[in-house]
Amino acid sequence: MQGFDPKFQDFPDYIIGITKEIWEDRGIATLHQYYAPDIVVRSPTSVVIGNEGVIAATMATLAEFPDRTLLGEDVIWSGTPETGMLSSHRLLSTATHLGDGAYGAATGKRLTYRIMADCHARENRIDDEWLIRDQGAIVRQMGWDPKAFAADQIAREGGPELCPRPLSPAVDRPGPYKGRGNASRWGDRAAEILTRIMGADMAVIPETYDRACQVEYPGGLTGHSHEAVDRFWMQLRAAFPSATFQIDHLIGRDDPLMPPRAALRWSLHGRHDGWGAFGAPTGAEVYILGITHLEFGSLGAAEPKVRRDYTIYDETAIWKQILLATG
Repeated sequence: MQGFDPKFQDFPDYIIGITKEIWEDRGIATLHQYYAPDIVVRSPTSVVIGNEGVIAATMATLAEFPDRTLLGEDVIWSGTPETGMLSSHRLLSTATHLGDGAYGAATGKRLTYRIMADCHARENRIDDEWLIRDQGAIVRQMGWDPKAFAADQIAREGGPELCPRPLSPAVDRPGPYKGRGNASRWGDRAAEILTRIMGADMAVIPETYDRACQVEYPGGLTGHSHEAVDRFWMQLRAAFPSATFQIDHLIGRDDPLMPPRAALRWSLHGRHDGWGAFGAPTGAEVYILGITHLEFGSLGAAEPKVRRDYTIYDETAIWKQILLATG
């Protein structure tokens, strides 16, 4: 771990360790140490430039959810300490909505939801990030419908003319990380599966997913077997049938004591021109940032298949784009 604090044994230890230190141990000031001053943090709802904005957002979140925990489920990574490393970090978060804030007046509701973040680190600092929270799961547990929440959010932020614009190529900003991931059979296999699904080849699902697979999808949805996989991806692609699908980053890992796995950061950009997960087609231009983690395995001598699929995107950011385009 050349260039990193010696207290960290390896890159996963660094990622999980600083996350706990910042959020649960209240070491918010350590963001000056662990985050670059000019960091670019992209989320589906916005692009934040600079460490001061990250610190402000962290404090606002903790004021609203003071007991928030961030449980590290996995870190799928590539690169070297010398050249820089990219982690795709999956978290299960618990929190109680105890303060007023971005989600409205405190409800006292207890929440459980997932977060995925791709972070580039070098010399003990993160300088580029892509962050997605399962906002659909968050707002549903508070009693909101994601579309209604997006409409209320637009109003609270000053209306269509003043509210922050969700992430799109037009508002994105380049950061220092230019990598595309690593070379791995598991990464390549995951990329082939998603590319075929997005190309409407749904026959790939029973071919490549284990019949007993478990899947975790936006909205806090847990499903099992091929039908759940088919329904989720079909509903998404059907809503944006002409949109361009692109894999923006790809990592494969085969680590001791862990199943072979892959992390893909992908995007879907185009018109809302079909019936599917987002209701009647509106023609709105929509940009979707997504991250998928796949775990492969086999119970015997058979060819390994996907046994776990964790996919995340922000439903409220998609609805916000549709509502801003349609009025």
